[in-house]
Amino acid sequence: MIKKQSGFTLIELVVVMVILGILAAVALPKFVDMSSQARIAKMQGAVGSVNSAITLIHAKWLAVGSPTGATAVAYEGGTLTANVNTEMVNGYPAADAYLISGKNLAGLDANFTTTASGTAGAKTMTIADATKSACSFTVVDSTASGTPPVITSTALTTTNC
Repeated sequence: MIKKQSGFTLIELVVVMVILGILAAVALPKFVDMSSQARIAKMQGAVGSVNSAITLIHAKWLAVGSPTGATAVAYEGGTLTANVNTEMVNGYPAADAYLISGKNLAGLDANFTTTASGTAGAKTMTIADATKSACSFTVVDSTASGTPPVITSTALTTTNC
């Protein structure tokens, strides 16, 4: 009885290797740029968090009778006071109100850096990715009653992030 050998021929192995090489060459560029896309998505999530914080604090401000000037507003079980940069501008939190002991109202953590500038009523806060500062967005104080703070996120591009 003669046993027939089974297995792959050299040609079959070469063809499989060529196909795998082509697939790798096509798929690799798609995975190389994922870090900047992930950073952009993270920053877009942060913009959403800041928008939510603005809306919640404004709603609370309306619920407590729309007081004027710097005021204490209860938020997430704590009390925000003027001592921790929670002044209100036109019924919305001031742009620098997101800084509380190194954290901010939007729930952003050490993966973000924040810098504030300007004077009362005309403040700006820049929130950036901790690893790439060009990947950022800004929050600018409300300019009129009933007008929420302006959030500008033009820096969230693949070249900046």
